[in-house]
Amino acid sequence: MSIYVGNLAYNATEGDITEVFSEYGAVSRVTVPTDRETGRPRGFAFVEMEKEADEDAAIEALDGAEWMGRELRVNKARPKEKRAGGGGGPRGSFGGGGGGRDGGNREFSRW
Repeated sequence: MSIYVGNLAYNATEGDITEVFSEYGAVSRVTVPTDRETGRPRGFAFVEMEKEADEDAAIEALDGAEWMGRELRVNKARPKEKRAGGGGGPRGSFGGGGGGRDGGNREFSRW
């Protein structure tokens, strides 16, 4: 399972987060998502710990705690939701055609 850590200070690093969470058990991985355009951290992270009991202890202790001047939001991460991709269809097609002068009704087209 994974832990969601929200309302992080933008200057918090993976190392900083690992240090805080390792007080509650062994940390397997820390991921700090960054903005695609700017490369800056987005203000949240995901932490994976080796034992679920350690995750529960970290969540209990750190949710609502102040760290680096911010009040943390710490809870179990929810599974990533599927987002609608634009266009759909196989191979990323751009959907159906439509429209010309006949309004897309090709059956009655005169040309």
